[in-house]
Amino acid sequence: MATATFRFHGELSVFIAREYRNVVFDYACARAATLKHAVEALGVPHTEVGRVLVDNEPATLARIVRPGNIVEVFPHEALPARACEQLTFVADAHLGGLARFLRMLGFDTLYENAIADRDIVAIAAREHRIVLTRDRELLKRREIARGRFVHAMNPEAQLREVAARYTLALHMRPFTLCLLCNLPLESISPAEVASRVAERITGFYTEFSRCPGCKRIYWKGSHWTRMRDMLSTLGVGPTDACHRP
Repeated sequence: MATATFRFHGELSVFIAREYRNVVFDYACARAATLKHAVEALGVPHTEVGRVLVDNEPATLARIVRPGNIVEVFPHEALPARACEQLTFVADAHLGGLARFLRMLGFDTLYENAIADRDIVAIAAREHRIVLTRDRELLKRREIARGRFVHAMNPEAQLREVAARYTLALHMRPFTLCLLCNLPLESISPAEVASRVAERITGFYTEFSRCPGCKRIYWKGSHWTRMRDMLSTLGVGPTDACHRP
């Protein structure tokens, strides 16, 4: 066994036992355990770990824990803009509302209400997607390179969490994806939708989009306006960003 001293900072404290929160404590690790093994044994998924210091020096989670080490573990800070230009997500079965919000903002987000953990792991690895979940054990899977444990229960609060973590405001393209199929919308003319929508709609609106998958028609009507205003009030980014095409 290798007994080291640990301190977890910020939101990481919610993952560990109450007696270890916001205090320095000693913990006996298995022989030759890495920091990843030790941190996850204490309850914190590796995806939630940002900066790590060992004896006041930067370290990676692959480092072996040595007796007497003093380990400080910090949560992630918001990613710089250059690091999140291509943001794609896969959300677990409990985050349907969050997935819809992310699609509304233009972020490619896979979601099925009965998706299995093994499928999430496979998709994330194959397509390099960020895993969003409320299942900490899922995020401990070594195959998952990027993920976020979503703390909030309410979809609006969940969106604020994800927006802050990945600086979504700098990259969102609202109303460019189908909310049902997650496919990019394609522009079509009023004549092409004449047989699909009421005449009063084609007489009043001139810009229409269609999902190439489900063929659902979108236009900037009252429902679009309500969604735009709702996104603006959530504080996920500049208000005028919700007016971009």
